Amino acid sequence: MPEIPDLEAIRGFLNERLPGVTINEAEYRIPVVFRTTRSDFVSTLTGVEFGRTERQGKFLIFNLSSGHALVINAMLTGRFQYVTPDAKRHAKTCMALALSNGRELRYVDQRLMGKIYVVPGDRLGDVPQFAEMGPDALGVSEEEFNERIMKFRGQIKNMLVNHKFLAGIGNAYADEILFAARLHPYRRRTQLDGDDIARLYAAIGKTFAWATPLVAEQMQDELNYEERRDFLKIHRRGGEQCPVCGTRISEITAGQRITNFCRTCQPS
Repeated sequence: MPEIPDLEAIRGFLNERLPGVTINEAEYRIPVVFRTTRSDFVSTLTGVEFGRTERQGKFLIFNLSSGHALVINAMLTGRFQYVTPDAKRHAKTCMALALSNGRELRYVDQRLMGKIYVVPGDRLGDVPQFAEMGPDALGVSEEEFNERIMKFRGQIKNMLVNHKFLAGIGNAYADEILFAARLHPYRRRTQLDGDDIARLYAAIGKTFAWATPLVAEQMQDELNYEERRDFLKIHRRGGEQCPVCGTRISEITAGQRITNFCRTCQPS
């Protein structure tokens, strides 16, 4: 699932290339992911220029010269491509935009779980989940973080991946954040003291600042994105040695979610 480092790297890549570029042709290829009609999608996008690409939580927002926005929530398996037109298309290529600079912007989704919206730029709140999202995890102030965290009482990993608390954190980086904060994922928020909460807030910013450039390294002239997670310290490393203390990393699967943590560095 694309999370903040993935989407921030994609956003940065596209903002170096898309603003001012015209969409010559808009292909609506696999209807199930679209939350707009074929005719509206094609007519709204064809002939307009890209503005800046923004991110809010796990949504990418492509601002358009028409005043509309193309909004994509990639969900679990959505991937973006910025390639030449002769690049082989994946079977699950849902959207392809032919651009005036000779490239194509594509959205591929192996499990067709993502969602594509086209809305007026001043009506992003009409997109499902937008209105209920908490502040973006990269933009929340420490004061607001401290206020919001007191509204939650459950396990802290569940809290981190809840978009109503903070937007943009998924399963993988929740593990990394909690490892950096030295907090057990199954501790309850009510068990955290002031120092714990301060470490958690700091770990969010540090983890994303560390991971985003590593993700961006793989994006050169073409964006043909597959998730890069080989540098993660704890997530999906069950049975390996903790990089800090050498203890074997624990792995627990519950509710189709894999959680990894170090029982020494992250005591319960």
